[in-house]
Amino acid sequence: MDPQPLYLRLANHYRRAIQTGVLAPAQRMPSVRTLVRTHHVSLSTALQACRQLEDDGLIEARPRSGYFVLKPRRNSIPPVNEPDIRQTLGAAQYVGIHDRVSDFIAKCEAHPVSANFALAAAVPQAYPMEELKQAMTRALRQSPEVLVSPVPPQGHPDLRTVLARRALANGINATPDDVIVTHGCIEALNLALRAVARPGDTIAVESPAYFGLLQILESLGMRALEIPTSPQHGLSIEALDLAFQTHGNIRAVVVVPNFQNPLGCVMPDAQKARLVALCERQQVPLIEDDTYGALTDDDTPLAAAKSWDATGNVIYCSSMHKTLAPGMRLGWLLGGRWKARIAMLKFAQSRPNEPLAQIAVAEFMGSRAYDRHLSRLRRELKRQRDLTAEAIAAHFPSGTRLSVPQGGMLLWVEMPQQVSGTDVFEAALRQGIRVAPGAMFSNGARYNHFLRISCGQRITPDISRALLTLARIVDERTG
Repeated sequence: MDPQPLYLRLANHYRRAIQTGVLAPAQRMPSVRTLVRTHHVSLSTALQACRQLEDDGLIEARPRSGYFVLKPRRNSIPPVNEPDIRQTLGAAQYVGIHDRVSDFIAKCEAHPVSANFALAAAVPQAYPMEELKQAMTRALRQSPEVLVSPVPPQGHPDLRTVLARRALANGINATPDDVIVTHGCIEALNLALRAVARPGDTIAVESPAYFGLLQILESLGMRALEIPTSPQHGLSIEALDLAFQTHGNIRAVVVVPNFQNPLGCVMPDAQKARLVALCERQQVPLIEDDTYGALTDDDTPLAAAKSWDATGNVIYCSSMHKTLAPGMRLGWLLGGRWKARIAMLKFAQSRPNEPLAQIAVAEFMGSRAYDRHLSRLRRELKRQRDLTAEAIAAHFPSGTRLSVPQGGMLLWVEMPQQVSGTDVFEAALRQGIRVAPGAMFSNGARYNHFLRISCGQRITPDISRALLTLARIVDERTG
């Protein structure tokens, strides 16, 4: 008897048809109901098979049209190397990132840009500008007093209600009173760290890690202990457990379980549950950054690590910056058992957010229009990510590695070892192209031969030419 699940056997049947050319690129797949009738399987089995083929990059779903066969990538490219979790962890560090980020910003500002692969955001046209403008106008017309009235301390109640309701899809049970609205996810992380740790404390972070988090730690005088992180499965639970045994002063763990920045990986649900349980056993707060979680390729929400939290030990941070409105700088958090302290710190640090944007966003996020926007944004980002990955696979030099995530907008590119990401960054700037060099994502030097490439820009002939230029710059440095 075949031990494979039925949906995998069905997916493999059509995989062979695609690979042998029986089903050609751009050809329509049999409908899900046709698969049910033809193969005598359940609707859920047929859907699972199609989603498996979609995950494998062989077919794509088109709204109201069904599934279609995708053109195969011109070149294959191996995934990014896995970290060695047996290596001794480096010492926790205070400093190192501020100067690098400042240098990066200064150099970017000194050169005109024609293609920005460093900005982790979609183009303005990908966001619902007109709908948000109309929502702002309605909010001001219906509640003009918001401009001259005190602001609720934790945020506008309408937005807090919508956020608590939306969090149900990620497995989180929260009340509107649990929600604290912040100035983006950066302030949420800042508040969470200040609530649970003090200057001099050690904070365990992923390696590589978002440079903004490393900047926060440096600003707060805290040490970053970098934990090996898989480009496929996220932070290593085994390495973190070992760190707890060998570094007795870890005061918090910060993770991005869904579409980690810069790796783009998603931590499997079983790993999320293990992580929450480990931190609870160690009585160490877990701070979760879920900024990118809504950008999964399909419309199935990803579970938050917070959904396994039964004791309030997880502080959940998120924002609308990547998904809805980069210009509004709206974020939010669930403080768990530190909620009262975080609310006090928020009041002391920055006072409440202004309410007009909150009212407008609450109206939009409370409607089906928000779901339609997310579906459009996900499809656009997937197309741009696939085309960018295809260009990298086709044109970057031999030895390049790339793991293509199933969502988000970031690609983490491992170049041949002798290529310096900083050199590539500087040479690309001279051509009007911005990328983020790997050195920005660690306090050490282990990612110098990496680049983070954002897929937020729409693929135009100019962007395609910029990717070819970038590939040439890398190729020239392979020696």
